[in-house]
Amino acid sequence: MKQNSSSGKFKRQPRNHPVTVLLNDSELRTITRYCERYKYKSRSDMLRQTLMRAILKRLDKDSPTLFD
Repeated sequence: MKQNSSSGKFKRQPRNHPVTVLLNDSELRTITRYCERYKYKSRSDMLRQTLMRAILKRLDKDSPTLFD
């Protein structure tokens, strides 16, 4: 996300690219239970955050370092 220089807050970008994921019954129950337990109001928001966190963590881990 782009950062707004005057306020220091992130600027919201529109989400224009839908992605569809199919889940079986037990996967959906697990995600629903997780969202209820950790007070997520939006499953899509939780999935987006979790997915992006995992992707960025792996990219960071896999990136070359100065001493590799």
